[in-house]
This record gives sequence, C-alpha cells and structure tokens, in this order.
Amino acid sequence: MTDFTATRAAFHLPEGMIYLDGNSLGPLPKAATERVAQVVRDEWGDHLITGWNECGWMQAPARMGDRIGKLIGAEPGHVVVGDTLSIKVYQALAAALDLNPDRRVILSDTGNFPSDLYMAEGLIRLLGPEYELRLVAPDNVAEAITDDVAVTMLTEVDYRTGRLHDMADLTRRAHEAGAITVWDLAHSAGALPVDLSGAEADFAVGCSYKFLNGGPGAPAFIYVAPRHAEAAQPALSGWLGHDRPFAFDLAYRPGEGIARMRVGTPPIVQIAALEAAMDVWDGVDMGDLRDRCIALSERFIAAVEAACPEIELASPRDPQQRGSQVSFRFENGYAAIQALIAQGVIGDFRAPDIMRFGITPLYLGESEIDAAAEAIARVIGDGLWNKPEYLARKAVT
Repeated sequence: MTDFTATRAAFHLPEGMIYLDGNSLGPLPKAATERVAQVVRDEWGDHLITGWNECGWMQAPARMGDRIGKLIGAEPGHVVVGDTLSIKVYQALAAALDLNPDRRVILSDTGNFPSDLYMAEGLIRLLGPEYELRLVAPDNVAEAITDDVAVTMLTEVDYRTGRLHDMADLTRRAHEAGAITVWDLAHSAGALPVDLSGAEADFAVGCSYKFLNGGPGAPAFIYVAPRHAEAAQPALSGWLGHDRPFAFDLAYRPGEGIARMRVGTPPIVQIAALEAAMDVWDGVDMGDLRDRCIALSERFIAAVEAACPEIELASPRDPQQRGSQVSFRFENGYAAIQALIAQGVIGDFRAPDIMRFGITPLYLGESEIDAAAEAIARVIGDGLWNKPEYLARKAVT
C-alpha cells in the first residue's frame, strides 16, 4: 500500500501554494538539492574528468533508463535516457520507418503534441515528397489504421484534454495492419500504469520533467522493444551511440541494443536531480496511484462543476478514459489561470480555451483539491479574472 503522506513529505512545496501543474513541471524533490550539490561538489569538483570512470557517469543513462523502465512496463535493458524529447521522437520515428521500408504513411492525430508533428514534418522533408503525415481526430485513429500506414505515432494522453488512448488495442490494430507503433509517454510516465511489454509496443519515448519530477531540462527517454533492438537504425548517429566511442573510428557502427539510441553527452548534473526524484518512486504502487488519482479527479470535477456552470469539462467524463489531468473550457481561460496563480493555485492554459490541472497524488490530497475548487469558484463566479494584469499574455502560458 502506497504511503502518500510519505511521498508528499519528499517534495518541497512552497507555503500557501496549491500546485496543480505537475503535468507541465513536477515540483522539487527535497533530496535533489543535496544530490545535485554532491555531484557538483564531490564528483565534478574532486574527480574532474575522471568522474566519467570513477563516478559511473557513462553508465548513468542506462541506469536511469532501467529505473524509468520499471514504471512503464519495459523489459530491463531497453530504455535509455538523454537528449530532449523532440530528439527521441525523431529517432524513434526514423527507426520505425526504416523497419517498414515499403510504406510511406505516418499516422497521427490532431490531439498530438505539436512538437511531435513538427519532428515528423521535418523528417518527411528529408525523406521526400512520397512520404505523408496523415492526421485524423483522436476518436478516429482506430479506423484510420489501414494497410498503407507505415507507423502510428501517438501520444497516449492528449496534452490538452487528458483523453487516454487505448495503447494495447491500437498497438494490436497497428500490428494486424502491418504498421509499427511509436508511443509518446510524456503525460503517461509517472501518471498512470503503462505496460509497454504487455502491449507489445515497438517504440516509446517520454520526458522526465513532468510527472517524474526530474526538474526543468531533465533528459528524455527512449524505449526500443527487444525484437527491434539490434535492427533499429539510429538516424542521429551520435558519438555515444557508437559501438566503441573511444576507438574514434571515422565510420559509424551502431552500439549494441538500446545503447545505439544514445546521441550526445549525458547531462550528469540533471541526471542527478532525476535520480533523487526516482528514489520517491521506489515506494509507489502504480495501481494505488491510479486509484488515488481517479478519486481526487472525480472530487475536483464535481466541486468545480457545482460551483461554475459557465465552464465546460473538456476531459472525458469517464475517468478510465483520461490520464492524470482535468481540463475545462472557458472563453477567458488564460486570464482565469493568471488570477488563480495570483491566489496561489497553480494550473496552466492551453490555447484556445483550455484551463488545465494536473492531479498528482504524490503530493496532493483532498484538502488541496477542495481549496483549489473553491478558488476556481471565486475567480470565475466573481469575475476576478477580468483585470488588465490577468488579460496580458506572458511568454509561457
């Protein structure tokens, strides 16, 4: 049984703040401060370049990959961390297309995160005009998996509404049609149970700064199924993905298995923060987390809808059909979020009208949910959002 009182105590949460934005950036694990200081002071400071050998820096991406892998149902040795999520999307998509060379269609949906689509567009420009990025509405993905599709590239949880794709069903349909799957777990890893192995997913990618709480700029991860590990060709053939990086060969030879998906030098200081965050997960059962998230989400929706009939639930009504966030539509949603932030309730906004709230049981309970709903009722019901300082758009929404 997960002790959520203990997990809450593991995070630094500013006094007077209710944090409902862990789906964008997780809060600071208290242990990360000393862990990062220790790496900077004792490892970098005292060992300098020898830290790559003496402090295990070179092995850190695989070590952290396995820790994340436990939360997403990956086989040991098939996840590695490093680089950014956009880079990992590009790598996975390029490798998947290479494994299905007789087809030219990438299928995705209009709820996918734009950066994933941008990566696909950029790759297509290089591959040639015969390749196509085909977009359909999220509800229409299943019937759009036809026998000309090479790759399905889907984000499991819609970043705006929290709508949850059925990974197992869509992966099965893709395989039956001869397609390969790429899953983006940016809003899944650390948010809900994921079973990549059980679903027979081909590739998966994700970030570690949201629900995993690795901090701003925390590295991304990539998963390659065992059956593809030695066949997947890395389009970004970086030095550290080479079979023998320190042989300094002039020609690239891919490393063994998931190691070939390494690209650049691992961010050791950032990985230290992520390692401290992953320590919190050692005592968490993902089933408990999911049950708790649903209970808190249902409580939140009921309270907000009772107090604010003028806003509309944008997330699926059925809790089994959404991830760990709740979204509402409100014409003046941006200003309302700014007014909430001024009252110490942190959510965020996604254009054109989505007010988004992350429901993260590691550090949220009923009291925070109730207080947040009350604040929303004040901001909406009393028109507190309608002030010039809240209407002015900032760079980050």
